[in-house]
Amino acid sequence: MGILNVTPDSFSDGGRFLDPGAAVAHGLQLVAEGADLLDIGGESTRPNAQPVSAGEESRRVLPVIRQLAGQVKIPISIDTTKLEVARAALDAGASLINDIAANRADEAMWRLAAATGAGYVLMHMQGTPQTMQQSPRYDDVLVEVSDFFRERLSRIAACGVSPEQVVLDPGLGFGKKLEHNLQLLAQLGHFTQWQRPLLVGASRKSFIGTMLGAGVADRLSASLACACWAIREGACVLRVHDVAATRQALAMTAALQGNRTV
Repeated sequence: MGILNVTPDSFSDGGRFLDPGAAVAHGLQLVAEGADLLDIGGESTRPNAQPVSAGEESRRVLPVIRQLAGQVKIPISIDTTKLEVARAALDAGASLINDIAANRADEAMWRLAAATGAGYVLMHMQGTPQTMQQSPRYDDVLVEVSDFFRERLSRIAACGVSPEQVVLDPGLGFGKKLEHNLQLLAQLGHFTQWQRPLLVGASRKSFIGTMLGAGVADRLSASLACACWAIREGACVLRVHDVAATRQALAMTAALQGNRTV
């Protein structure tokens, strides 16, 4: 899943692709590098990011989705928490809703997924982007994320969303300290019990910087290590900035695993 942020303030590439033409060009580049899916977002979800209106978010993403939907054959995901934006994005050519606010109480987003048959990424987050990193606490992060998935899968099923539409995301960096992120990655296989695809988004995230003392531009190697580990432990989708490098790392990992003997 190639990341395409049409924002002025995303933590890694904020502002680089705010212009629709630049965003479309970057999306095409990600496809050329081997992306299987494009995730387009118009509102930063980094810690302490300020929310934008649905109108502004739509203004940023809809022209990009329309242009790319007419030029690429791979699916397009809309990274949003807003019902209005999700509906408009699906009408414009997206086919997947990447919802970091699956901890919502309102069921309207789930009913939209049910009515349209769109894919739905169900992500765990403690709090909101404005509060999530203030003081995240867990008695047992694996148990609590598991309980969240169990309860949400039941609720969205009651809204008419079929299991085949759902992708699970443990939400690395969303209301988690370094130790929580490492534990979730190390024991990612725990979440395969629901037999739904697992999405992992570790690319360039701050927990890598915390652990290694690395700035955003120096986190590629560790991001690739996380990607290879995640696939080995059961992930099916990797949300990444660096598509070509990740493709290479995964190809080498697969070749090595294919040549292992017991």
